[in-house]
Amino acid sequence: LKFEEFEETVQSFDKECKSKGKLVSKPRGTTLRDSKTRVIKLSRLRKDFLSSFDDGDHKVFFELWAENIPSDVTDTDSDALSLEFYSHVHFTVYPLRGHPGRHDRTEFEERRSLFKDYLETRGSVLSQTTELVSYYALPFVSNPTVHPSFKHLFRDSWIPQLKEKLEQFLSVTLKSSNSPRLLSLYVSFFAMQQLQLQRVEADRRATSCVRKFNKMQADYHNLIGITAELVDSLEATVSGNMISPEYLQSVCVRLFNSHMRQSAVHSTDFTRPGTGYYSMSPYDDGYKEVPMLPSLDYEKLKKDMIGGSDRLKSLLLQALRWRLTRSLPGEQRDTVLQAYISNDLLERDSTKQVRSWNFWCVCRVYLSHIPNLLKLLTGALKEEGKDSLTRENVLVALQKLSLRRSQQTAMIADDLIGWLVDELQDPDCLSDYTLEYSAALLMNLCLRTKGKRKCADKAKHVLKVLTDLLGHENHEIRPYVNGALYSILCIPSVREEAREMSVEEILRCYSKEENPDLNRQIEFIIKQLNSAEEEGPDSDDEEEEDDNDEDLMETDLDKEEVLQPQHSELSGESLLTTEYLGIMTNMTRVKRKATPLPQTNVNEPLQRPVTPSSHRNISAG
Repeated sequence: LKFEEFEETVQSFDKECKSKGKLVSKPRGTTLRDSKTRVIKLSRLRKDFLSSFDDGDHKVFFELWAENIPSDVTDTDSDALSLEFYSHVHFTVYPLRGHPGRHDRTEFEERRSLFKDYLETRGSVLSQTTELVSYYALPFVSNPTVHPSFKHLFRDSWIPQLKEKLEQFLSVTLKSSNSPRLLSLYVSFFAMQQLQLQRVEADRRATSCVRKFNKMQADYHNLIGITAELVDSLEATVSGNMISPEYLQSVCVRLFNSHMRQSAVHSTDFTRPGTGYYSMSPYDDGYKEVPMLPSLDYEKLKKDMIGGSDRLKSLLLQALRWRLTRSLPGEQRDTVLQAYISNDLLERDSTKQVRSWNFWCVCRVYLSHIPNLLKLLTGALKEEGKDSLTRENVLVALQKLSLRRSQQTAMIADDLIGWLVDELQDPDCLSDYTLEYSAALLMNLCLRTKGKRKCADKAKHVLKVLTDLLGHENHEIRPYVNGALYSILCIPSVREEAREMSVEEILRCYSKEENPDLNRQIEFIIKQLNSAEEEGPDSDDEEEEDDNDEDLMETDLDKEEVLQPQHSELSGESLLTTEYLGIMTNMTRVKRKATPLPQTNVNEPLQRPVTPSSHRNISAG
């Protein structure tokens, strides 16, 4: 108890022992003297640390650091690594804190060289830490006292805050290592318990994997057998022998489990054509039978979505969303989208006739004609909390809409760029999903001339946020950050600000990574930074671009469902087909053209609007 400094508990324990006549054994004299001696030594050591820190004596400080802080702490503990880094920063700028005479300036040049060596050796492990990445430009800045990124180092509050962190770290780290035997036994026992739990969990996972493997192996042998039979049947048809519907149904029974078998038998009638149709699914090799979804009474649907109870409205919106997100990619999903738009589900665009081979483009065109839609979405975006699922979905919707120029214009006018930059300056508070779509949305808006000029109004802030984001651990955002940087650097005033902030040196730090594509993109950005061209012609009045992204849908759109149906309450497809079943119509199915993907050179920063899903697919291709 004394070792762990439970002083009040020790006093209570002694008091109760005395009241009950129990004797508490005291430490032996030599042990007590040794303990006291070590406490005195540790106290002196802490004073030496703090004195060298106050005096700017970096040689003594780091000698003490190397000799007294355990290597397993200095090499792995995040607090120790961060404190060591900031200590190097402190000692580097220390000569500039007094009167900047010639001697001080010479000392600063020497320390700046030492700090550069540190960044290239021990400090390199922290180059991906967002909080520290801006300091990697410090060795290349001749006068940090006036540089916007380093002015805070010379404020009166900075050294006391760092010193307080140092004192806290030393008080925890420099403790007596003569821990009681009882505590050592407890720690060892606890570690053995953890290992035992890990072993049990590993055994459970191994058993589960073996079970899955055996099932996959059985399915594989089953598929091989069915394939051999189908090849024989195909050879028989060449000879004129027809295949019976009963045989095809028996194949379905053997291919699918009981749930799938029941669905296939009820939805497919092999004796009569027209109840289903074949389509190529991007997730399957070959043709697959896809049933048509039942038609709906959209007039009744729209009436209840306007005049029904809030509960009914919520269930209907959920059901309509599920019909879209759970439909099969290809003709089935396209038919759902076509029905929503042609029946003007949102009652906003009944007079518009939209024609396109890309159904996702059609959806954006349809939504873009809804008055006040963007104002509603941006309002919800700014009002919802950071961890709100609603805000996350609204952000993704705005990013998808930003593929259209008219929507980009409205978002820029609503100062969405400023809001995004403010959000992205603290990326660790954002989920990876939100961070990726925020960066992609910002890039799409920065591609426009009006967007670039918005950034130019607060160039220093925007450049600081973007360069910090390059060091974030989520590398998926880098293409969008690079694209935004490349775009705004075509503005002469932004380039001038970037030169003053030593942005080129910061970019050079990232080009050292083993990533050829990233290095080439950075070279393009640096070339743009050093160009002497004037601002190009205004591109905001060009014709609307046709946004041809792929037929992709986020796999986690239906995650974290808040609305749950109550007992015996209809929901989803059951609600739609029970209460809103329409008259079956023979809708003409549209044969879709293969949408050509935009040819993007991965060596260059992005220069056209994209969505994260389509960009990843292009990059992978």
